[in-house]
Parts: sequence; C-alpha cells; structure tokens
Amino acid sequence: LSAVSALLSNLTGPWGTRGLAGPTWGPNSTGAAPAGPGDGDMRAPLCTFCCCGLLNRTLAVVFMVSLAFSIVIGNVVTITVFLQTRQFRTPQGYLKVSLALADMMVGLLVVPFSVYTEITLMVTSTPPAWYQGDSVAARGGLGSSWQPCKLIGPVFAGCTFVSISTIFLMTVERCVAILKPLHKDSILTHRRILLLIALSWVGSFLLALAPLILTNGFTLEYNECSRMCNYAPLWDGKPPPPKGNVLLLFPAFDLTLLGVTLVVNVMSFTSIRRYSQKRKLLAEGGLGGDSSTGGCSQRPSFSDIKAAKTIGILTFAFTASFFPIAVFVLGNVVGYQWCNFSFFAFWILTSNSCCNVIIYSVRDQRFRKGVAVLFRKEPVPPHGEKS
Repeated sequence: LSAVSALLSNLTGPWGTRGLAGPTWGPNSTGAAPAGPGDGDMRAPLCTFCCCGLLNRTLAVVFMVSLAFSIVIGNVVTITVFLQTRQFRTPQGYLKVSLALADMMVGLLVVPFSVYTEITLMVTSTPPAWYQGDSVAARGGLGSSWQPCKLIGPVFAGCTFVSISTIFLMTVERCVAILKPLHKDSILTHRRILLLIALSWVGSFLLALAPLILTNGFTLEYNECSRMCNYAPLWDGKPPPPKGNVLLLFPAFDLTLLGVTLVVNVMSFTSIRRYSQKRKLLAEGGLGGDSSTGGCSQRPSFSDIKAAKTIGILTFAFTASFFPIAVFVLGNVVGYQWCNFSFFAFWILTSNSCCNVIIYSVRDQRFRKGVAVLFRKEPVPPHGEKS
C-alpha cells in the first residue's frame, strides 16, 4: 500500500500533472525551494521565465492556434474524402473516419480552450476559476461545482483512448486481411466494425471519467506546466483514498494496447515478408513454377499489403508521439518534476492529431485523388459520361 501511495503521489500522464509532494526550485529539478521566514504555504514557480514569460506565452498561443487550424482542416478534409468516395466505404474506411473524428474533437475543443486560458492569463491579473490551485478547481468528483475543465479534460483523455483503441482495431483488421484474405469479408463485416467502433467510444469515455465517477479524490484543473486540463489528486501529503489507484488504469490501458498493437503489426509484417519471399521464389522457379498451390492462392492482395504498411506507419507515429509522455511518467514516478518538459510532452502528443492526413496523402493514391476531386474547380461529369 505504501508503494502505491508513493506512486500515486508522483503520478503524471496525459491525464494528470499535479506536482510532487514538494515545490521545485528550478525548471527540471526536484526538491523543495529553500524556505524562508514567513513563507508559509507559498510555492516557488514551477517553470522559469523561458517557459512562462509573456513572450513564451505569446509564442505558445501562436503555436496552439496554428495547430488547431491544422487539426480541424486536415481532419475535415479526411472525413469528407472518406465519406464521399465509395471505395472508402469499407471497414478500414470506417475506422479511419472514427480516428479522424477523435482527432478533430481535440482541435475543436481541447486546443482552443488552452488558447482561451492562455490569453486570459496574459490580459487579466486574476487566474480563471479552473486554474491550478483555485478553490473551485480543487473540488473533486462529478457532484462538485461545474467548471470547463470537467468537460475538456475527459474529452482529451477520451479522445486519446479512442485513438489508441481505433489504431488497435485498424491493426487487427489489416492482420485479418493479411492472414485470412479469403475470409476477411465474412469476418470483418460492416456491422461488426461499426459495433466495435461504438464500443471503443463508449468504453474510452467511461474510462476517461472513471476518476470522477468512482472517487472524490481527483479534480480537473488547468495545469500551469502542461497548459491543459489534467486530473490532479486532492490528497497532498495524505494517504490516498480507497479508490485512489484508479488513475493507474490510464497508463495501464495505453501501454497494454500499444504493446498488443505492436505485436499484431509484427505478425502482419512477418506474414507479408513470407509471402514476398514465396512470390520471389515462384518468379525464379524455385517452387517448380506451380503458381496454383493452395498457399499462393491465399496470398493477400497488393492493396491489402500496402494498407497494412500504412497502418504500421500510423502506429509508429502515434507510439513516437506517446513516448515523451511515457518518459515523463517514469521520471515523475522516480521523483522528478519536469515542468518545462511536460509542455513539450503533452503537445507532441496533441500534434499527432494532424499527422494522419499527411500519412494518408503520402501513402494512399486513392486518398490523393479524392482530395484532388474535392478541391478541383471544374464540375464533375455526370455518371457514365467520359471526362
């Protein structure tokens, strides 16, 4: 129990960044600031001028505004192309639309709220009610007074979980298409995929709200380090409540699902490599030139192989953007409070929401054609008429 208490007191992730048991005296250091007479409960600033000054806040706002526009525009284009192109109305296409919706919610709600809060902090001398340490923000549970972070925080956590679970489903879908190409249509039906998408959304947002539903020991507040609405424990210096370890579900879910996703990707690429070697041997006559063997007739199509490689790149991009958060969590567990680093870790993860449209544009020729059709000025010829 003491080990869990120590872990929770230092826990940080895309879901909570309340500081360690003591304040810090430097940007990336740990320990208490030197106390002086009459200090009382006053704390040293968690970040330095280089990351909390007016110039830095201005640059941060410019970055956030640019990121919000990129996320929204990119994902609106992605959703429009997938919905208007008949060839994308497949299980894989539905999963990509689900991923784009989760990313777009981040650009529409999470990032603009951080922009609003940062501008409020620059133009007013009084922090908003949802700011870190405010008496309104420091009330836990769903039954406490409502403030915007109780919407924005679960939206960010829920969309992160939806992204991870959707990438996992996309990976499994491609693995089935690679390993069982003759049975993929009977296994991966539209109804099953839509049901799995609905379950991933419901389950992800229930998990995001779990700390507020199950206990009053957590609150949501705008964190001055990450500059986002994050979960924060309310038992500074005290033993955690009976359900205080509920926040450990977040990193456990993320890391487990990402690990399984990587394993499934390895299975798919191993199978692709085996089929490629078999095809090479057939071309060279190494298998007696018998191209009608059962194993060869069940080889996946070229489009399935290319789609699997695209999903692998999506998985790698998300894992790379999540890696700084994982490092940040481990650093906090062992006693470091990397306040300045937390901003970069959280916003690298947020920036991943605008990466998928770039990956599709580079990897998918049909997507590029869909974008070209979407933005071209000349009218589309009627069905059956040659252009």
